Amino acid sequence: MLKERLMSDLKESMKEKQVLRKNVVQMIRAAILQVEKDKQIELDDNQVLEIIAKESKKRKDSLADYEKSGRQELIDQVKQEIDIISEYLPKQLSKEEITNIVKEVIQETGANTIKDMGKVMKGAKEKIGPAADGKTINEIVKELLN
Repeated sequence: MLKERLMSDLKESMKEKQVLRKNVVQMIRAAILQVEKDKQIELDDNQVLEIIAKESKKRKDSLADYEKSGRQELIDQVKQEIDIISEYLPKQLSKEEITNIVKEVIQETGANTIKDMGKVMKGAKEKIGPAADGKTINEIVKELLN
């Protein structure tokens, strides 16, 4: 299970004195625990993957801001954090693979205009899950429906 893997990685990074890895794993575990406490549920691996994907997205969004400000030390740190987080995510789909899935969803839903974007996005996110970020899926859906 993913939560056990995170715990063992946390212990390992503490033993190895890998500060950045330890901090990233702790942040992920904290986000998981927060959701579990708030909703009073035990998360399964798919829900944990969603949280990890959100953590990755946060880092990617902040990366653009750091690049604008030219803070190289922060840029390097965030890139390392993204690399660590991506070890826990499933392999990301290529643009071509996402496009094929979105085309399938468009056929299944009978969508043909941009007004049907919500239906297509919902179906595509269900099929793709954390294997691609919503922004990429959104761009491909817009491209295909226009």
